[in-house]
Amino acid sequence: MALVSEQISFSVADGVGHVTLDRPKALNALSYEMIRELTRVFELWRDDTEVALVVLDGAGERGFSAGGDIRELYEYAVNGNASEAREFFRSEYRLDAMIARYPKPVVAVMDGITMGGGVGLAGHAAIRVVTERSRVAMPETRIGFTPDVGGSWLLARAPGELGVHLALNSRTMDAADALHAGFAESFVPSERVPHLLEALAERADPGSPAEIVMLFDETPGPSALALARDWVDACYSAPTVGEIVARLHAFAEGRTTVPAPSGSSAALPAQPLDPAARAYAAAAADELETLSPTALTVTLESVRRARTLPNLEAALEQEFRLVSWFIEQHDLREGIRAQVIDKDRAPKWNPSTLEGVDPGLAARVLDTQVHEPVWPSAG
Repeated sequence: MALVSEQISFSVADGVGHVTLDRPKALNALSYEMIRELTRVFELWRDDTEVALVVLDGAGERGFSAGGDIRELYEYAVNGNASEAREFFRSEYRLDAMIARYPKPVVAVMDGITMGGGVGLAGHAAIRVVTERSRVAMPETRIGFTPDVGGSWLLARAPGELGVHLALNSRTMDAADALHAGFAESFVPSERVPHLLEALAERADPGSPAEIVMLFDETPGPSALALARDWVDACYSAPTVGEIVARLHAFAEGRTTVPAPSGSSAALPAQPLDPAARAYAAAAADELETLSPTALTVTLESVRRARTLPNLEAALEQEFRLVSWFIEQHDLREGIRAQVIDKDRAPKWNPSTLEGVDPGLAARVLDTQVHEPVWPSAG
């Protein structure tokens, strides 16, 4: 049985439910229609005895999904349709949680670009596969926004301070980085993915898709994130974004300590023979100085608070409070305008500096309760 809607296709054969994001000209960006269709399919298959496992992938050569439909979000924002935007996010987050708690194994193939909302779908699946073509990121700070779709939950559980680095800098991971950061478990070369799907369809034991994936699992090259761990931990453990930037500049300049506002000094790792690490740190600092100060400040607090939350649903609820606020803010509209609409790459943030951000803003936004949460019982 194979069915096709305008933006997804899905079929059931040999006990495998196969759903494909099918909007390749838009790099499978997630529209509200796609969210509703995907929800319907996953609900349909949840109790279907003909479906033993689900495979989730994307159509086209470029990737799994570039994330949420940013143009659609922009229309919500500039037209004052905040309630419609909230309903989109609410539906998306419920779908992400459904995939995370699905009673049947979900195998997500992140071949190519997998960002934002794409990570929300694939990143919470039971079995997450990356390839040499994978480019995985939570790129929200580039548009004056914040990681959502459970991204804060994943980032908070990356080793050390790597998640904070990935969140603030919107850094793109290759397969090795995604594995190291905990966004995937298996690396399968893209040319072998069709063979993996065949093996899943022909499996002798319907309960062992993870073991089948392991038969195709290989080891990618070294992770740049893993190699950067020492200095990332030292720099990104600073209490504020401003201090993170200061530590990055200090490390890039070869200094082993940096003054802290309290009058003390923070120690940095000495790597005099590693110019690549210093260049990486310098670029990271320079990048942070171009991004929305508001988005960076709120994102830092969001990821750190997510470390203390009990489950994915709690993280999604926290993110919903954030996006409910961001949708009505200047920086989100301006970020999308500069990056996606006009493409001048010259956003005018307000405030324009980290010093201009109210120190209590992040806590206030995170603590604000919304009238219609993702899960009503959450309050």
